[in-house]
Amino acid sequence: MLQVTISGDRQVLQVFGEMVSRLDDMRPLMAEIGEEMVERTKQRFSDITAPDGTPWADNADSTIADYLNRFSGSRKKDGALSKKGLARKAGKKPLTGETGSLRATINYLLKGDDAVRIGSPMDYAPFQQYGTKPHTIELRNKKALAFGGIVVRKVNHPGIPARPFLGFSDDDQDAILEIVRSYLKTE
Repeated sequence: MLQVTISGDRQVLQVFGEMVSRLDDMRPLMAEIGEEMVERTKQRFSDITAPDGTPWADNADSTIADYLNRFSGSRKKDGALSKKGLARKAGKKPLTGETGSLRATINYLLKGDDAVRIGSPMDYAPFQQYGTKPHTIELRNKKALAFGGIVVRKVNHPGIPARPFLGFSDDDQDAILEIVRSYLKTE
C-alpha cells in the first residue's frame, strides 16, 4: 500500500486523495485498456500487419486453392479460375477465414485488480501467432477412431508462418499511457 504524507493546501490534499483512491480500484482502468487493445488488435486483421508493422506472410498457394475449391463458380470447366475465382483470390487475406472467427473472438479478461489479458479462445490462435515448423500429419480412418484410428497415410505439412496479431506497438503504448493519464486526472 502506498503511503504519502502531505501537509499544506487543502485543495492539493483533496486532489491527491482522489488520485490515490483511484489507484485502490484499478479494474475500470484495466477494462478500458482491455477494450482499447481489443479494438487495436482487431484492426491488425484489416491492416494485415503485426504489432510492429511487419506485413503478415501471404497465404500459401495450397491455402488459396482449398479456399477457392469451397465455392462453386470459382473455376471454369478447363480448371482455370473464373472471374469470380480471381476476385475471391484477390480478396483472400491471411487470417481472414470465411467466418472471421479468430478476429471476432479477440477479447480481454481482467486478471485480479491490476492486470488484463488480451487474446482469443480459438485453439489455433497460437499457431497463427507463433507459426509452426514443418511437420508430418497422420491422416486416420475416422471410422476406426474409436479404436485409436488407423493411419491411412502421412502428409508433410510445410508449416505455418507466424502472423503475430497480439502485442504492443509504440502507438499502442502511447494510447495506454493516455488512458492511464486520463484515469488519474481529477475533476
